Amino acid sequence: MPVKLHVNVDHVATLRQARGTPYPDPVEAAIACEAAGAHGITVHQREDRRHIQPDDVERLRARVRTLLNLEMAATDAMVELACRVRPDFVTLVPEKREERTTEGGLDVVGQHDWLAAITLRLRDHGIAVSMFIDPEAAQIDASVDVGAAHIELHTGDYCNASGEAATHELARLAAAARHNARTGRLHLAAGHGLSVSNVAALLHAVPEIVELNVGHAIVSDAVMVGMEEAVRRFLRAMDRA
Repeated sequence: MPVKLHVNVDHVATLRQARGTPYPDPVEAAIACEAAGAHGITVHQREDRRHIQPDDVERLRARVRTLLNLEMAATDAMVELACRVRPDFVTLVPEKREERTTEGGLDVVGQHDWLAAITLRLRDHGIAVSMFIDPEAAQIDASVDVGAAHIELHTGDYCNASGEAATHELARLAAAARHNARTGRLHLAAGHGLSVSNVAALLHAVPEIVELNVGHAIVSDAVMVGMEEAVRRFLRAMDRA
């Protein structure tokens, strides 16, 4: 089965927020992504509202025809938003106000009871839950235990490495995927820092991956070639695995 591509349109909103204009619109970007063959749309509603706004999430829910994945911190306020908007699934991520972007995976082991309670609340509203985690067996096992249906492996360390270090990070991701296949069997996604230059090696090394979440690289490429062509280029890069 082909790996699915979910496109994160956060950074379309980043460009909009830089000048306080009504454009570019992340909803229009999402529609273009779907037209180009994307299998889903992802947005991260950060608590500091640095890019995506609550109104964006509501408008995306009304217009997205594939799947809508809402990334968010595990807080009461974010749960209330999710339960009102009803995305197809939620991905719980760590969040620090001072960070430029998400710097690592969620510590499901250390926040077990709280994440179990958050997951239950979301599931009670018919929303599947994913955990964005580092490629570690303990975090996979904890994700199963708290009731997650999906996990997304953090690929940032692989994308930031080169040479032997990159090979090592690929091995970590592959080992985590094999552990999930043996034990949790959760829906396995991956994302963070992926680009047309590194995605094929990842998919070749970790064939268990069924879904990717990619944002910054596609939006950056779209500045030069347009959103639809940027999505198509990424899909072609995935096909080279």
